[in-house]
Order: sequence, then structure tokens, then C-alpha cells
Amino acid sequence: MPLFGFPKHSRVDRLRVVVSFSVFVVFSVTLLASSTPSTVATADPHRYLEDIKTLTAPQMEGRGDGTKGLTRAAHLIEQRFKSLGLEPAGTKSYLQPFTVITGAQLKGNNHFVLQAGEQKKELKPKQDFVPFSFSSSGTAQGSLVFVGYGVSADEFQYDDYAGIDVKDKIVLVLRYEPASFAAKTGNHGMTQHSQLITKAINARNHGAKAIVLVNGKLGDGEEDLLTRFGSVSGPENVGIVFVQVKNAAADEWLKAAGKSLQETQDRINNSGKPDSFALPENQTASVKVSIVTTRATVSNVLAYLPGKTDEYVIIGAHYDHLGRGNFDSLAPSQIGQIHPGADDNGSGTAGVLELARLIAPQKGQLRRGILFASFAGEELGLLGSAEWVKEPTRPLEKAVAMLNMDMIGRIKDDKVYIGGVGTGSTLKPTVEQAQAKSGFKMEYSMGGYASSDHTSFVAKKIPVLFFFSGLHSDYHKPSDTWDKINPDSAARLLDVISATGIQLADAEERPAFVVVAEDKPPGGMGGGGGYGPYFGSIPDFGQVENGVKFSDVKPNSPAAKAGLKAGDILVQFGDKPIKNLYDFTDALRRSKVGDVVEVKVLRDGQPLTASVKLEQRK
Repeated sequence: MPLFGFPKHSRVDRLRVVVSFSVFVVFSVTLLASSTPSTVATADPHRYLEDIKTLTAPQMEGRGDGTKGLTRAAHLIEQRFKSLGLEPAGTKSYLQPFTVITGAQLKGNNHFVLQAGEQKKELKPKQDFVPFSFSSSGTAQGSLVFVGYGVSADEFQYDDYAGIDVKDKIVLVLRYEPASFAAKTGNHGMTQHSQLITKAINARNHGAKAIVLVNGKLGDGEEDLLTRFGSVSGPENVGIVFVQVKNAAADEWLKAAGKSLQETQDRINNSGKPDSFALPENQTASVKVSIVTTRATVSNVLAYLPGKTDEYVIIGAHYDHLGRGNFDSLAPSQIGQIHPGADDNGSGTAGVLELARLIAPQKGQLRRGILFASFAGEELGLLGSAEWVKEPTRPLEKAVAMLNMDMIGRIKDDKVYIGGVGTGSTLKPTVEQAQAKSGFKMEYSMGGYASSDHTSFVAKKIPVLFFFSGLHSDYHKPSDTWDKINPDSAARLLDVISATGIQLADAEERPAFVVVAEDKPPGGMGGGGGYGPYFGSIPDFGQVENGVKFSDVKPNSPAAKAGLKAGDILVQFGDKPIKNLYDFTDALRRSKVGDVVEVKVLRDGQPLTASVKLEQRK
């Protein structure tokens, strides 16, 4: 399960963002309806746990997208489907390959040169300076301007850029944010203004050519370390050259202006006021960044159990995880260690395998078929499920419902969450019947949007159910291991999911899709909150060249009231260009409830403007 937000965070800051999370509920084991052709066996907790152990073994390498471990996991799933006699349902046998962006690499000549009069000093890459992986590639030359924390925060009446010209210049900024912000918010957490992406977008919007970050004041025992390239999440290209330099280098630049880095930072923190200034004109910098985006081919693994008609139910889960962590990890000090992903989402993947084993003997007996789907690319933004609904391997209109399992392995106190029960006319009574004797304490959520693969299906007007056992302290950490799985409770839940899926597959009438207004998600997942007012679009996480594509627009939302639709690509929000989801999030956070914003979208390639009145998040 991806953590959406900005430095998943989100991890934790993972868009995590514009997407509202709805999370879900539990239910239980039930007797199959009398219409079921034959009895289905119950789930085996031992088999289930053994599959999780296999999926989290060291050779699986944390099942990171683009790793050999993910390929090994795909082959394991494929062989299991084949052994059960299920039909191939991919584009190449059981596989549906597609390409994803997995990261970035520094290539060629990356340099940072400071010219002060006749003197020239060249910084060493990865020793004195390092680019951020979401920096633009290119060269920037210009004079230097110190702009404090690089923050423009109307809500705090604070702007480091006020009264100073940075157009076509290189700005030097401090990490974090002014100490006065914490006093004003009443807590010790950082606001969105501390995030590197926010600083970069703000510098770009003020016309700067490049942005240079320094750590500034260090804590007790803290070293002035450069960020490891690729360890901080961001867009593929934030639209401005962005590097970090060490304090010692920046302090030398400020000395030429009669300033000190530490004294200037202390003055800002103590006064709560900006202290920005241009460095001497004879002091200029030249920065060159060369970054190559890395891509990989990954595959959804798909198998089909035929029914009596060409309609079908989808039972799915994502099988990818974080590999060795990188920016997705919630244990930054352990990046580089394998993140096994036992619960996220070895638990759901093993669930698909166990349900395939239980239901395979029903071949040709149910009214509808069942498509068993294991998705890749989920942790990168629901990319596998987005690929499947874009290029479905079976007719999309024949899909009756999608049942998604994501983190079902650590049920505690018999509490389970089920989302999406309001998205289909018959879903809730079907689930209630299936779980009637399970003993689970159920918490339901009507809406179908959340940070998992079923969101791709509800955006296509397919009813969904999302099964989830709740967040825990091992989420996105190397400590998410198989020994913490509760296999007995998970097996009971699989019996509920099995009964639900079979009833949907064999019911006389298919559930009608129901549009559900956003509801408050249970289960500890964020949903619809965050900074800024409410807009109401659902982003399509497939990559577009420029802008933010909407996979859907929530009913009765400001976006819907303004006439925006699924498929629109947002390219302008007020006076701010929108190149990616981060731009959109930043622009929205800087707006206020009640603002009427003129936005520009591309619809079928043609520009269209609309006025959106932003509302209060609820």
C-alpha cells in the first residue's frame, strides 16, 4: 500500500495528497448460498503462512518494482496459477508487462563552480554537493541570493521572497522552516513549508533558475551530511535545478557579504522575520545537473476461472513492495535493508493464491467467471491496476465487481475494515451474509477511494470491496516480517472473501454501480484531510508529459460542480502552471476555502477553462 504524500510519505508526508483515503471493514465466514453449485473448502492458515514466508524470503529482495526479486515473485504466482489449471489472462500468457519509472541516476558531468572575481572554486560531487533526484537536468548560471528558508506562508504572515528580486538567479535556502511556525501552530511538527518539493516549487514560481539547499544549524551530535541521491521522493522533474551543498561552502559565500550562516539563521528564528539578501554581484555560480530516469518492465500476473457467462468478478491484490526502502521507507536509518512486506502486501498476495486454490474446482459451475489478479507497481502509485483498466485483458464492461486485499494479515481483536460497500447496490448485504458467523467486528466504509488498487476500478464505475486489517508500527519498515502475521484470523477472513466472491459470481443479478459521496474513512488511514481546501479530483497515477490527469471527479465536489470530468488534464491553477501532482498540491494548499480559482484543463487535447469554488474539507 503506497504512502501518498510528500517529504508517501509521507511517507509521510505519500500521496500520499489529493487522493482521499477511505478504509474498510471486516467480516466473516459464512455458509455459502444454496445456489452455490458445490461446497468450497475453508482456507488453510498453514498454507497461507507458508506462502507469505516464501514471498518474504531474502531472494525476493523485498519485491521492489524493477528488481529480480519481483520477477521471482511473479514467476511463483504464475506457476501456482498454472498448477491450479487456471487459464492465462495476461497479454503474454499469465503476464501483462508494462513499463514503470523506478528512480533516477546521475550521469555524465555534474558540477558546481563558484566564481568570485578572479577566483574560481569547483565543488566535488557527492562530497561538497549533490543534486536531488527530482531536479531538472540542465545548466543554471547566475548571481546568488540568500532567501532564508525559502518559504512563502501567508497563514503565518511570513515571506522570505518579499521585497527581493530572484528572477533568473540562484537562491540559497535553509532546510526546515522558521522556529516561529511551531509556536503559531501549537505543535512541534513541521508544516508543508519545510518540504523540499514545496521549497523548489516556490523558488521556481518566483523565477529562480536554480535552488541550493544547506542543512544550516545542526543538532547535538549531528553531522553536516549530504542527502543520499535518490533517498528523497519527488516528481520525475520538479522543473528547476535543485542541489544541496555543505554548510562550509555556503558559509564562505555569506562571508563575502559580511554575514554568517549560523548568525543569520538564529536571527530569523529569534525574530520570526525574514532576513533575505543578495550576495555580492561579483560572486556567481554555475551549476550543471545531468540525471537519467531509470525505467523497468514489470508485470501484472493474471489468471481466469471460466464461468457459464462472459461476466466475471475480480479478486486481486498487489504483490510488489519497497525492495530496500529508498524514499518510501518509514525507517530512514534502515534504508538499504530488505523491506520484506509480509503484511504489505504478502498477506494479500498469499490471499489471492489461497482463494485461487479454494475456488479453482468451481470451474464452469458459477454463473460468472473469476479473474485472479496480482498487480505490480502499486507502491509507485497504483500503476499496475491503472495499466489493467487502461488496457484490460478482458472486456471491462463485463466486470461485475472487484475485491481487493491489501494488508489483511494482522487482524487484531477480531476487527476488520471493509471499504466500498456503498459502491454496488448489493455489496453490503452480500458481505453481511458472508460474514454473519465469522465473529469479526466489522467497520464499514461506503466510499471506494483509498490508497490501494481498487481505486482504479471504482474510477471506471466498477463496484469494489476493499479488505484491510489496519495500520501498524511496522508499516513500510524492515520489521514487517512473516512472524507477526496472524494466519488463523487471516484464514477466517479469506473464508468471508471467498463466500462474498462466490455469491457475487453466482447471483442472478449483478450489482449496479452506485456513486458514493466521500465519507470518512475508518481504520486509521488518512482520508480527505491534509492541508488546504477541498477540490475533489482523483489523480490518475499513470505518467503524463505535463499536468495532472483526473481518473475521476468526486460527485458534488467543487471540481464536479465546475464541470470537470474524468480524463481532464489540469495544466493551470489560478496563476500557477501545473506540471505534476506536487504542483497541484502546493497550489491547492496555498489557496483558501471560498476562493474561486480559474483552472485550465485539456479535454481531448483541447484547452478548457472553468471556475472552481473551493470548499471546506470535511
